[in-house]
Amino acid sequence: MRIFIEIAYLISSVLFIFGIKNLSSPKTARKGNFLSALGMFIAIVVTLLDQHVLTYEWIIIGFVIGALIGSIMALKVPMTGMPQMVGLLNGFGGGASMLVAFSEYYKVVNFAMFTHDTQTNITLVLSILIGGVTFTGSLIAFGKLQGIVTGKVVRYPMQHPLNALLLLLVIAGGVYFVMEPELEWLVLGIGGVSLLLGVLLVLPIGGADMPVAISLLNSYSGLAASATGFVLQNNELIIAGALVGASGIILTNIMCKGMNRSLMNVVLGGWESAGAAGPAAAGESPKGQVKSVDAEELAMIFDAAESIIIVPGYGMAVAQAQHAVRDLFNLLESKGKKVRFAIHPVAGRMPGHMNVLLAEANIPYDKMLAMEEINDDFPNTDIALIIGANDVVNPAARHDKNSPIYGMPILNVDYAKTVVINKRSLNVGYAGIDNELFFYPNTLMYFGDAKEAITKLTHELKNY
Repeated sequence: MRIFIEIAYLISSVLFIFGIKNLSSPKTARKGNFLSALGMFIAIVVTLLDQHVLTYEWIIIGFVIGALIGSIMALKVPMTGMPQMVGLLNGFGGGASMLVAFSEYYKVVNFAMFTHDTQTNITLVLSILIGGVTFTGSLIAFGKLQGIVTGKVVRYPMQHPLNALLLLLVIAGGVYFVMEPELEWLVLGIGGVSLLLGVLLVLPIGGADMPVAISLLNSYSGLAASATGFVLQNNELIIAGALVGASGIILTNIMCKGMNRSLMNVVLGGWESAGAAGPAAAGESPKGQVKSVDAEELAMIFDAAESIIIVPGYGMAVAQAQHAVRDLFNLLESKGKKVRFAIHPVAGRMPGHMNVLLAEANIPYDKMLAMEEINDDFPNTDIALIIGANDVVNPAARHDKNSPIYGMPILNVDYAKTVVINKRSLNVGYAGIDNELFFYPNTLMYFGDAKEAITKLTHELKNY
C-alpha cells in the first residue's frame, strides 16, 4: 500500500512541476493551473486515504465552507483586487502551516509522547516561525494594497534593532525548545513573537515595493509548508512547499532586478516617499511646459501613425479599461497599423498583473512583450501610448542620482517619436516623485479616466 501512496505523491509532484512551467507564459497559464490543481487533488485524496481518518465529518464541513468561500472570491473579486487576494491567500497558507505545527505539538502533549527528535522539533519551530511571519505579514500587505493600512513607508523607533532582537529571541527560544520540548509556554511564545515579527517586517515596506513583498511572502508560504511536511513526515508537502518556496524566491529576485533594488533594501524598509498621492514628495518640480490633447486631436495623430506601442499600468487596472484598450487595439490593427504592448516586470501591484488583465480582454499573447524584448524598438515607434503607468517610464531613473528610482530599468518610451500619456492628473506614482516625462517636448498629456478616455479615442478614430 505504501508504495502506491509514494507513487501517487510522485505523480502529483510531477504535475506541480509541469504546472509551474506552464504558468510561465500567459498562453499556457490555464493549462498550468489545471495541472497544478489536478496534482493537489491527487495529493489530498491520497493523504486522506493514507492517514486512516476516523471521521470525515469535519473534513467535509471544512471542504464545503472553503470551496464556497473560494468560489465567491473567484467570481466576485475584480481583477484590480487580484494583488490583495493573492496576498491574503499567501497569509492563509502560512497560517495553515502554523496551525498544523501547533496541532502536531498538542497531539504530542495530549498523549505524553515527548521525544528529543531533533529534526522534528527544529522543523516544528521553523514551521511556526515562517508560518506566523507569513500570516500576519500577508495581512499587512493585503491591508496596504486594499487601502486599509497606509501604503507609505512606516518607520518606528529602533526599527531594525527591535526586529533583530525579536528574531534572536525566536532562535534562542527554538534552541531551548529543541532541548526541552515539554515547555508549552515556550512554543506559544515563539508563535506570538513570530506573529509580531510579520507585522513589524512588512509594515515599513512602501507601496512601491508591494510586488516584491507579495512574491517574497509567497515564497515564505512555500517554505512554511515544506517545514510542516518535515513535521508530518509527508514527502508530498515537502516537495510542493519547496517548489513554491524556490519559485517564489526566483520571482522575487527577478522583481528586485526589475526595480534595481536589493532584497535586503526592500525587506528592511521601502522608499521614504512611497505611496504619496500628491505632488512631488521632495525637491523642485521638473521645469517645462505640459501639452495636453483631446480625443479628436489624438485620433488624427493615431491615424497618421504606422507603429504603436501601448504601455499599460496600474491606472488601467483601476479604471477597468482593459476591454476598452482591446477595442482600440482591434481598430488600429484593422487599419493596418503595427500595435504591440510593452510590459514592465513591476507594472501593477503583483507580478504578471498587466498580462492577466490583457489576457482577460483577449489580447493576443504574442502582442505582449517583456521590457527586454521591446525596449530597443521605441526609437522606431511613432507613438508610445502610456495608460496609467508612471514610475516605470520615468527617465529620471537613468540620470538623476538623487531620485529614489535611480538605476531602475525603465521602458524607453521617451525615445518614441510621440509619447501620449493617459492619466487623471499630474499626480506622482507610488515612488512619490514627479515624472519628468510629462514635460518632455515630444509628450502629449491625454487627461481623463482610462476607460472613458480610451473609449472616446476609439470612437473618434472610427471617423478616419
